[in-house]
Amino acid sequence: MSSQSFSKHSDITPFQQMVASCSGAILTSLLVTPLDVVKIRLQAQKTPLFKGKCFVYCNGLMDHLCVCENGNSKAWYKAPGQFSGTLDAFIKIIRGEGMASLWSGLPPTLVMAVPATMIYFTCYDQLCAIMRSRMGERADLAPLLAGAIARVGSATVISPLELIRTKLQSERQSYKELSAVIRSSVVNDGWLSLWRGWGPTILRDVPFSAMYWYNYEKAKVWLCEYHGTRDPTFTITFISGAVSGSIASIATLPFDVVKTRRQLELGELQAMNLSGQASSSTLQAMRRIVAQNGAAGLFAGFMPRLIKVAPACAIMISTYEYGKAFFRKRNQERERAPVTLHTSSS
Repeated sequence: MSSQSFSKHSDITPFQQMVASCSGAILTSLLVTPLDVVKIRLQAQKTPLFKGKCFVYCNGLMDHLCVCENGNSKAWYKAPGQFSGTLDAFIKIIRGEGMASLWSGLPPTLVMAVPATMIYFTCYDQLCAIMRSRMGERADLAPLLAGAIARVGSATVISPLELIRTKLQSERQSYKELSAVIRSSVVNDGWLSLWRGWGPTILRDVPFSAMYWYNYEKAKVWLCEYHGTRDPTFTITFISGAVSGSIASIATLPFDVVKTRRQLELGELQAMNLSGQASSSTLQAMRRIVAQNGAAGLFAGFMPRLIKVAPACAIMISTYEYGKAFFRKRNQERERAPVTLHTSSS
């Protein structure tokens, strides 16, 4: 099957792509957030979180640093009882605190996750379409390059917002004081301080994005050929997203482990109003992990990451593709409408 059947991005507008990615982001967050809420509660049970300590919270689309204010002030890391496992935690949280507790912390993370996802997916589609038309025989590499570039762009835009959000949370300031927070960071540490932690994020997210999109497009074409269809169905995009997400998450796991540690270090420095870089670079952090835990330490959390990333990728991409297909069909119907009307009148 030629790549032409998949280069239909011109059939829909960038705005429609943004709407499709927005709906995918919201649905993914709603379905995946409970898994991370339960994971954090289980972790807090083993190692209680104290004031000023940071932890990473994920809504299925992005990692977000959260700062403990007094060890028990946020619903998603309360420890009201003992949990024997994941299923037991689900049941006890629902019974004791209500169903809504499984989505604790979702609104503030959506504020950044939805815009970042819209930028990322829309940029990928636009770049991929342009690259495919210009790369000729090497058009198969377009998803890899477009995915990497789109991820660099979205990570660069969101990085200052993440740092500012961490500071707002740790200092318990309102969003009205946002400008003061930005000025404070710039005056004390310069403009580049707003992108502190950007490097570790790029090291993990760019390789992940490049591998994900390349494998996704390949899997989608292969499954369409296997089932004898020109247009990918919801099932095909779901399976392609899950498989490509799993491969990318396994391949980039060492970078994820290092990035998480560096993210926590930087977040805690920011929460304590300490300027300057964290105690170690990304490479030094990797060496320290190997020295302390061996090479296996770089693959810590293999199964939890896979269980979370695979369904998140599958839900996001299948919803996004479904949304694009909906708009594409609607646009085609609009284009045919005047022709039909003219024919009937003549």
